[in-house]
Amino acid sequence: MPTRRSIRYLTGLVSILALLATAPGPVATASQQPSARTASATSPAAPATTPAADTWQPPLSTRGRYIVDAKGDRFRLKSANWDGAQGSWTGSGSVDDPANHHGGQNSFGIPLGLDRVPLPTLLADFHRLGVNSIRLPFSNEMIHATTPVPDGAVAANAQLRGKTPLEIFDAVVSALGRDGFAVILNNHTNTTRWCCGIDGNERWNSGQSTQRWIDDWVFMARRYADEPGVVGADLYNEVRRDILDDPNWGLGDQHDWYAAAQSAADRILTEGDPDLLIVIEGINWTGLPVDGLPHERPTLAPARTLSHTLVNSHKLVYSAHFYGYTGPRHSGATGVGETHDPRYQDLSREELHRVLTEQAFFVAEDSGRHYTAPVWISEFGIGSGETGTAPRTWFTNITDYFADHDADFAYWPLVGWEGHDGWSLLRYDSAGRRSGILDQADWRGTAWNRLMTAPERTGPVDPVPVWRMLVTDHGDHVQSLIERGRGDWDAGAYKAVCPDGLRLIGLSHTAGRGLCTDAGADDPRAPGTAHTVVTDERYVPAGGDWASGYTKFQCPSDQFLIGYSRRGARVSAALCAPARTPLGTTGRTVWFDRSDNRPADAAGGDFANGAYKGQCADGEYAAGIAFTTRVGSSGRPDALLCRGLS
Repeated sequence: MPTRRSIRYLTGLVSILALLATAPGPVATASQQPSARTASATSPAAPATTPAADTWQPPLSTRGRYIVDAKGDRFRLKSANWDGAQGSWTGSGSVDDPANHHGGQNSFGIPLGLDRVPLPTLLADFHRLGVNSIRLPFSNEMIHATTPVPDGAVAANAQLRGKTPLEIFDAVVSALGRDGFAVILNNHTNTTRWCCGIDGNERWNSGQSTQRWIDDWVFMARRYADEPGVVGADLYNEVRRDILDDPNWGLGDQHDWYAAAQSAADRILTEGDPDLLIVIEGINWTGLPVDGLPHERPTLAPARTLSHTLVNSHKLVYSAHFYGYTGPRHSGATGVGETHDPRYQDLSREELHRVLTEQAFFVAEDSGRHYTAPVWISEFGIGSGETGTAPRTWFTNITDYFADHDADFAYWPLVGWEGHDGWSLLRYDSAGRRSGILDQADWRGTAWNRLMTAPERTGPVDPVPVWRMLVTDHGDHVQSLIERGRGDWDAGAYKAVCPDGLRLIGLSHTAGRGLCTDAGADDPRAPGTAHTVVTDERYVPAGGDWASGYTKFQCPSDQFLIGYSRRGARVSAALCAPARTPLGTTGRTVWFDRSDNRPADAAGGDFANGAYKGQCADGEYAAGIAFTTRVGSSGRPDALLCRGLS
């Protein structure tokens, strides 16, 4: 059945096609006539395309390493970053002086180029590049700004005069969606200032509370919930160290990016827009960039042992950034802050490809793991005026990797001013004339063209088993919307529940971790909200002692484990849900108090690094948890009762 969003999309598509059938193509004004540098639509430097409005259907979701549309067809994010709304002021000197803005380009807190080019012409040029999606950065300051932008900031788009930055952002979002582009909103900065150093925008909560940050995200998700082209929320850009403190992934403090992203994702999906993809970027930088002191770019490496589980198991996308002038342990600085670590552009082709896999692409390429998800390289880029052999070779090597690995990507940046930003794919002079990668003279065109035209997977993507971890390190991890709606089923305990559609299949002896899956059974839960909280042995049948001498929390007949709770190390309760069909009654005891006891194929991966783990087989369900509080034991999970699904 079509979703609310897909119905809106199809209605808008009919209107677009009607307009296309009766209206001429974009007409350039005198100030918009192509210069001699401007490539034609059939330039060999980059592919020419037509609007993609009829080629995909929102909303987007995930299946294993792939993003798919509402029809289940693969949708590869072939994106570019249309920046400006995140801010361009460099932080020193008068904000009114263009010289104090990045590249001398004062964006006025809105997407660049609206002063020089009519919006329809910009979108037509985007289509000529071949991109199908736009990463659209914004700042928290932009959301709350109430002063209209100067008329000169939108000189080529008179319809936007007198509007605030957020109202102009609205118009851009709507236009992109109507023209067939997928839009991923990106919270790039807190303040409207150029990113990304020690600039007050290092973390999502630099200068503001985590609560305020998440509230802003819920506001943005709700604001664009009726825009079918808005498909994703990219939570925060390049989380990094400030002067005193590192961000971390899982420590449970105010600098815990893992926890903040988890909280934001859950609120966006439950209070904002349940259709959105949630994009979580890895950590960009920790440590001090000084030879001899610890420092690195962790990127997505922490997800190998601690990954996110959202309330919708098919909405998680991980992302990372790669630039030639940075490196696995190089901040990208020159002079002060520069170390002797290699930059990515210093690596051989083979070394670069290995590092890309280790730092990011293992997430997509390791199938059937708790961290398996699509990986979107949401920033990479290089200047058109670059003459160095090493950076040019890096650009070829990294685009080759993206092409060969069928990767999702977003080039930085999309739009710039001629004579100011040579990195942009498209540059416009003060008269609106275009130059850039569509020109045959732009050396980047060969690599870009290969990236855009290389073979890629298309068409339907079959569903694959989902594996997700549960984490009670610092509190509850109740990811079932059904159970959230029912309320607190074990007050005072740390509780964990699998997302709806998944069942609990593994537990750790220590650390309070769990593993959920739908392998072997799609959504086995019966309709409704019924559940059973088990806190004693009343459901263990006579003669059915499957863990002699141990306390056993066993589900009633034809129910299966979806969650658990603990008080300290001790098992507090088991949470069971009724099955829609009869379940198997014969099974086995899986002990994991003294070693790992998991299937040989280790599906799901190491969901509790450093702890003993027990796991039922793919075709089984967990029907009970056994533990002991005898002398010398603390009541940790020791065994699972595993039974066949049928």
